[in-house]
Amino acid sequence: MNKRTVGSDTEERAVRFLQENGYSLVMQNYRCKAGEIDIIAFEGAELVFAEVKFRRTEKFGRPEEAVDARKQMRIRKAAQWYLMTQNLSPETPVRFDVIAMDPWEIRIYRNAF
Repeated sequence: MNKRTVGSDTEERAVRFLQENGYSLVMQNYRCKAGEIDIIAFEGAELVFAEVKFRRTEKFGRPEEAVDARKQMRIRKAAQWYLMTQNLSPETPVRFDVIAMDPWEIRIYRNAF
């Protein structure tokens, strides 16, 4: 399997997992000039911007460790762009989650950054 196929399959697994845990999907793979967001969903009244990371092994670290400060800043900027272009209220509660996956487990880090 190539990286694109693995990425798509991984995100689909993450979406199913989130839906099974009460999230309502808004959009996948949101892209704008500020960056990209893997998953946008609601959990209750909170709008969640989720980054999905997958690692087959921990040889290069755990998946959640790949969401560094630079990546977080890009996600924040893309989220600001999304909120602005969707005319959502500045009062809309938002949070940033990281979905860390390996072949055996899926972990959700709510309010990861």
